[in-house]
Amino acid sequence: MTSLPMTSLNGKKIIVVGGSSGIGFGVAAAALESGAEVVIAGRSADKLKAATKRLAGAGRVTAIAADMANEADVARLFGAIGAFDHLVATAGTPPPNDPIGETDMDFVRQFVDGKLIGAVMLAKHAVRTLNKGGSMIFTSGINKDRPPVPGGSVVSAVAGSFTYFARALALELAPTRVNVVSPGWVDTEMWDEIVGEAKASYFEQMGGRIPAGRIARPADIAPAYLYLMQNEFMTGETVHVDGGQRLV
Repeated sequence: MTSLPMTSLNGKKIIVVGGSSGIGFGVAAAALESGAEVVIAGRSADKLKAATKRLAGAGRVTAIAADMANEADVARLFGAIGAFDHLVATAGTPPPNDPIGETDMDFVRQFVDGKLIGAVMLAKHAVRTLNKGGSMIFTSGINKDRPPVPGGSVVSAVAGSFTYFARALALELAPTRVNVVSPGWVDTEMWDEIVGEAKASYFEQMGGRIPAGRIARPADIAPAYLYLMQNEFMTGETVHVDGGQRLV
């Protein structure tokens, strides 16, 4: 039986937007272990500096501060990086969670700009310097499959949109590959912002329900991104890495 072709990441240049923390940091660390050169990008210069020290990538890590909701920043980011091989977008902010009748539209627009419009801008500018044979990987999430009720309508709509965004881009940009990773709950810093001290009880409750038996760590999710970079026959797909959370 012939195995699927898997390309090496050794010497490849990978951009991780949101790479200073959470899932993005996990992807950056895993990519470095696989021999890649990594550029981490995010809004906070201080967080990027701290992440660079933690990654200790033997000179193979570069940090660039940029706001993914600002097109001038996005254009500057890709202009500074030049040719590259893979784009990973994991950046996000706490989503709106009010019932629809109490929705703060300014907050909704800010969230959509940062997540969905930001992804569109990344794709727009990435295609100009993305090497042949490369890929883009975006991040959605469990909320499209198990929306919180009440208050989950906006985040569910945005998360769900990435599947169709990637399918269309996979056709438009072929042979460049475009895919999505959809995690379940992951123990990241964002949960501290969302629920604060209640995080431990939330995780204990959900971890006891899902088939995997626990909440994911960033290191559990990162291999899915590396797989999508390396598998040259995978495009237009959404890969679920949620420990079975969609099933419960």
